[in-house]
Amino acid sequence: MHSHGTRDNKKGGKDVWAWTAAIPHALAESWSGTLASWQISLKLTTNKHELRWDYAAVRTIRRKLKDILSSHPYLQPPGSLMSSTEGYSSIRSHNQLHNLTQEEQELILLIQEAAANANRSNVTRTQAYYDCYKSYPELHWALLAHMVSRNAGWNMSDLKGGLMSDLTDSQFKNHLYRFLERCNALIFQDAYPQLLLYIHSRKKGAPLFHLLPHFHISAFMTPFWEQFWLDRGSSLLTVALIINEQNYIEGRVARHPFYLEHVLEQPFFRIHELARLNQIVFPLGQVSGPEADMMASQEPPDSTRPLAGMTIPKFADLSIRIKAGRTLYALLFGYEEIFHSVLAFAQSTKHRGSRAEYWPALFTPTLESAMNNTHESRNLIQSEWLPEGGRLYSPHIEEIWQDESQEPIPRYDWYQGRVMLRHIRKPIRPLLPDMTHAHRAALEKTSIVHDVSERIHSHENRRRPSR
Repeated sequence: MHSHGTRDNKKGGKDVWAWTAAIPHALAESWSGTLASWQISLKLTTNKHELRWDYAAVRTIRRKLKDILSSHPYLQPPGSLMSSTEGYSSIRSHNQLHNLTQEEQELILLIQEAAANANRSNVTRTQAYYDCYKSYPELHWALLAHMVSRNAGWNMSDLKGGLMSDLTDSQFKNHLYRFLERCNALIFQDAYPQLLLYIHSRKKGAPLFHLLPHFHISAFMTPFWEQFWLDRGSSLLTVALIINEQNYIEGRVARHPFYLEHVLEQPFFRIHELARLNQIVFPLGQVSGPEADMMASQEPPDSTRPLAGMTIPKFADLSIRIKAGRTLYALLFGYEEIFHSVLAFAQSTKHRGSRAEYWPALFTPTLESAMNNTHESRNLIQSEWLPEGGRLYSPHIEEIWQDESQEPIPRYDWYQGRVMLRHIRKPIRPLLPDMTHAHRAALEKTSIVHDVSERIHSHENRRRPSR
């Protein structure tokens, strides 16, 4: 036993020495990475695209929104929640469909069914957003939502991936998955019918936004859609949808007692925020979807595909989430290089929830060919990429999480006061949009915590007496 313990101590000492020896390399890499990030950002921001912003339209909408607070017929008073047990099939009973034409009733049912079918999983939602944008590119929010939904899928997969899966217990992972899935599903449930209603309006050649209340859409959105029909002001509509969707999940998820207690107020959630959960990354350029692993094995490896994006400092803060949404929109549509590169990635890369979709020389969706040791941090710090058979496990989301039936949705209108009107402002482009180095650095930090945790657990298990 003593000699075995000595060998363990020597091995542990070697690991500590190896980590310590890698620190100067990591510091040098940090400086060079920061410099490279500035250089990449300079290139990405050279050609700007003006985000059209109609201040007269904003003033008109503000007046209408103020009038709605006192006069709109379907605004619910605060605290007066409609039964939370109804789903798509029973919406008609609350909205008096018999007052509509037969064509309108059929359209409502058609959109409800389409939304329910596309809301099965993160993968189906993400694709549905892209399909909307591809057909009607004036719907800027749809492409933004597509890319943010990709990030949600990657975060869900991380929970059972090679690094984050070992840092939290299984119960918290399940709660965090439910939290991420609930946010993703509720935003889609609210926004997708709006997109479809616009699409049907285009096909009909006449606005159908008087039907918005029949999908329980907040009264806040009606003036924006009416204005968008007149001027196709994509920026203003996108900002409105950002405000609306973040408020939609605020009371139903972010401030829900269950998720506050079991997710947002848990120490484990802070660990995830310090890792990659609060990073939104937009991969730039093309990469083959099914052939990602094949590409990763070729020389030279394409492990450091540039990423644009930003870090959201505190998810629990509604105002921060709205501001981040505006910034992400300005980043995506305000710089020509970023827009075209992100669009090329979205067009060429099928979303399945694995980070191998954008960094295939660092991640693999195949467990059998993934790294399985306690030296991830050393390997990541010392190497630009990881060899085949030794990459980080990032699974396809549909292989690790099963589709879940949607929970009942509390039906009420979040728009009860003027406080959110201050968020109707022109988006501002970020000056340093590159996230390549920051994302890689977060990965290295997570791997260090993972390796130390694995060593501690392994040492404790060896010290326990056998029974």
